[in-house]
Amino acid sequence: MSADLNKITTDAESGMKKAINHLEIEISKIRAGKASPSILEGINVDYYGAPTPISQVANVQVLDSRTISIQPWEKNMLALIERSIMAANIGITPQNDGINIRLFTPPLTEERRKELFKKASGEGEQSKVAIRNIRRDHIEQVKKLQKDGTSEDICKGAEDTIQALTDKYIAQVEKHLEAKEKEIMTV
Repeated sequence: MSADLNKITTDAESGMKKAINHLEIEISKIRAGKASPSILEGINVDYYGAPTPISQVANVQVLDSRTISIQPWEKNMLALIERSIMAANIGITPQNDGINIRLFTPPLTEERRKELFKKASGEGEQSKVAIRNIRRDHIEQVKKLQKDGTSEDICKGAEDTIQALTDKYIAQVEKHLEAKEKEIMTV
């Protein structure tokens, strides 16, 4: 295979890996009734004028399967952290006792579990679409090289390689979704 075709297949694979990484991040945010500090990721608090992640201004601990404790390093941060959590709309109301903030994750109903799985499935579908778009774009690049004079057999081999990568990464999406479904539906 020519260097151009190698670059196209390598670019396709790296794009598909990015789609999988994005899926992993997004489905980790979907909580399955268990307390996890990851639900606070992406929530920033105004720390002396700079947006700062909660984990950098407080000690975040999981006390038990349903409780997260947030202990700020500075007492004046309590109200700011509480406001940031409320504004993030994560579905949990913070409990402020003057020293710590506690987040109690409610037990999930069957209806809520199905809703969470639908959300996870939607993220999975977005990843599949992204992977298919990457496949389409890179196969178009291969066809353009074929028009410019690259051998038809070599181009067909590159297209087959890109299709194999697509199949591999779509199977990974399915595996992630199966694991998340099992996690969500387990009572």
